Amino acid sequence: MFIDQISVFLANQTGRLADVTEVLARENIDIRAMSLAENEEYGVLRIIVNDPGLAVEKLRAAGIAVRVTPVIAAKFGDEPGALNKVLSLLNDACVSLIYAYAFISPVGGGACVVLRTGDCGKAAGVLEANGIELMKAEDIHK
Repeated sequence: MFIDQISVFLANQTGRLADVTEVLARENIDIRAMSLAENEEYGVLRIIVNDPGLAVEKLRAAGIAVRVTPVIAAKFGDEPGALNKVLSLLNDACVSLIYAYAFISPVGGGACVVLRTGDCGKAAGVLEANGIELMKAEDIHK
């Protein structure tokens, strides 16, 4: 039910993102989803990859600071209002949303949204109880 997300902390300098992608490419690690947020001094790259254990090992060996965070990935139809349904269910259950980003499912297509909430276990339970499919780690980490 939980997916391993890798957060990479990058100085806001030219080439730092390419440094990360070079390590991943060299090790044949596929990025399934990503989000990059930044400020004046640093950025936080959040990625879902096919082999998180290897990615963490190789990034750390290259001197790149990383952290692994469990997140959930909800899968739903690519249609108006589908995301709103997911967010409304979480809101009605008083589950706070910390951040989210989207990708296309590697299994059967369809829209997916990565959710980091104040309580991922509760969020997963609420969504599953309401018929929202959650991506399994083995569906993404292949």
